[in-house]
Amino acid sequence: MIQQRDLVKNKKAKHDFHIEETFEAGIALEGTEVKSLRSGKASLRDSYARVENGELYLYDMHISPYEKGNQFNHDPKRPRKLLMHKREIMRLYGYVREKSYTLVPLRLYLNEKGLIKVELALAKGKRMYDKRREIAKRDAERQMEKALKERYKY
Repeated sequence: MIQQRDLVKNKKAKHDFHIEETFEAGIALEGTEVKSLRSGKASLRDSYARVENGELYLYDMHISPYEKGNQFNHDPKRPRKLLMHKREIMRLYGYVREKSYTLVPLRLYLNEKGLIKVELALAKGKRMYDKRREIAKRDAERQMEKALKERYKY
């Protein structure tokens, strides 16, 4: 049984983007960053990934400084290197450059071996009317469910 524990989720990502495909990537962290992540003190809001010089980096992810870290603490918003195979990085770079996709982190989690991984999504931004349409669709589904419950109530 594979057990994964979510450390941080990007809840707004599915609201703001159409998710096309997801990928798993490792992340290069410092010691105090790992301790802060394990205690859930991080945020993926407004973070994104970008390919630079054939390497993948994660920007604007905030990891709070570790309380007991004193001088060994890290910079909370520093760019962090993501670890993937070169072939996968070049494929993602092609999508981002040619087809105007965005790389958005969906969640950080501990895998079964105790390693911290990032779930990256290849996504396209939603327009305002897409968001409104989605909200209206959800409301309609909720009302239908409510009506069915009322009708078949015992």
